[in-house]
Amino acid sequence: MSTKKPTQARRDAFVLSTEIEKPFDLLAHFPYRIAIVSNLLILDRDPLIRYEMDLDARSIRVLLNIGSYSPITAADVAYQSRLDPYSVTRAINDLTKRGLVKPAELSLGRAKPVMLSDEGVVLYRKLVELIEFRTEKLLAGLENDDIERLKVTLAAIEHNAETMLAEHGQVVESKGGSLTREQQEFLRWQQRSIGK
Repeated sequence: MSTKKPTQARRDAFVLSTEIEKPFDLLAHFPYRIAIVSNLLILDRDPLIRYEMDLDARSIRVLLNIGSYSPITAADVAYQSRLDPYSVTRAINDLTKRGLVKPAELSLGRAKPVMLSDEGVVLYRKLVELIEFRTEKLLAGLENDDIERLKVTLAAIEHNAETMLAEHGQVVESKGGSLTREQQEFLRWQQRSIGK
């Protein structure tokens, strides 16, 4: 895997400030760089996917999870995609109105699992094809060993981020602060990830 520093053109365009002492070098900060790449990879930012799908990023992620793991509940989609439950429910409702998602025949108590409709399966297959095309472009030049190491590294960073956000939520609550619905999910996700 290449260990090249950011391009000199980028360094030249974004010179660290001389106005404050020890400015934070964002180009050297690994979590910030991951956030930048993550932002670039949001599916509906890709013009081809946007053209072919006519769905927002949230709905695309929900559609992918339903297609890959159905029958699945909204709570499980939220956990798997790390979207808050309210956003997932809204996306499922939108996808249902579009005729892409339907209730599954399976019952899980109060939970109502969903699955793709026939039309949803067609769109899912098209989306997977586009994602696989993107994957070839994104991973061009990387060796299989590099990709496997990156997967392990990203899994560790995801776990650490989940743990950190849950711990920060506990600190805020201990100080008498309140958490948003999404922030409360961090606590549940972390408990679920460690098997509690």
